Amino acid sequence: MEQVIDNKLSPYHVFSRTAWARLRDDTPMTLTPDEVTRLRSMHDHLDIKEVEEIYLPLSRLLSLYVEATQRLFRAQRGFLGIDDAKLPYIIGVAGSVAVGKSTTARVLQALLARWTNVPKVDLVTTDGFLFPNAVLEREGLMEKKGFPESYDLPTLLRFLSDVKAGRRPARAPVYSHLTYDVMPNHWVEIDRPDILIVEGLNVLQTGRLPKDGKAIPFVSDFFDFSVYLDADEDVLLGWYVDRFLALRETAFRDPKSYFHRYSQLSDDDAIKTATSIWTRINLINLHENIIPTRQRADLILTKAGSHRVEEVALRRL
Repeated sequence: MEQVIDNKLSPYHVFSRTAWARLRDDTPMTLTPDEVTRLRSMHDHLDIKEVEEIYLPLSRLLSLYVEATQRLFRAQRGFLGIDDAKLPYIIGVAGSVAVGKSTTARVLQALLARWTNVPKVDLVTTDGFLFPNAVLEREGLMEKKGFPESYDLPTLLRFLSDVKAGRRPARAPVYSHLTYDVMPNHWVEIDRPDILIVEGLNVLQTGRLPKDGKAIPFVSDFFDFSVYLDADEDVLLGWYVDRFLALRETAFRDPKSYFHRYSQLSDDDAIKTATSIWTRINLINLHENIIPTRQRADLILTKAGSHRVEEVALRRL
């Protein structure tokens, strides 16, 4: 099997796009081109070929992982003589702003939900667990939105604990990208899914461990598998600017949009504004909090400027 790197000292098996695509084998394609178009975000260039060559093999791999985890659960339950309910398999999707996390999460959800046993697959984003803007403004954190300190971590951890414990239903708050804020009294209910996908910037983040040895859970402690989407910084900047320009012509024109003030910017001013936001906020978050978590992922998908995944790194067992 062709591999880009086969360094035995590396924690990852690294596959070229061509080598990874071969792993699809005879896995049937269950999404139509129209469905793929509806699943992708505005600035993404995902097409049916990308799904066939990258995400179908990943879906096949995940089916093996989930099946093995379920066998282990049944064996443990029999050995211990306990009557625990089956726990959901939780997948984390991490990476920079504008790298395509939302599209990847939705495509995985659609593919996994069409396995032959038709599992229940839910998706939540950590955006809903951001502190409301009023709190961020009071604490001087609006320029740190998306940084670890801007999230209501105890609420997120409690939600994941409820899901993993099989409590029903668990509720996740809802975020509006139009108003750029958490929506008061809006919730999505997660009721014992077979698989839960959790997508967010900092889901692989850890903190300082306590010196007294007391247990402190991290979000990633609840994951059975994690995916990190990667791309070069200059590529990410270009995608962010492109998305900003596209939103200026669409969502920003809505008077209810938090960013409505940007809808009348000229091309040059819009590019300058987007570049400033990227450099002032997103690039710092990327360097300080997101990139350092990359090597904690079970799978790293590396994208080129064309939005195509060109390399896949899978952690060795």
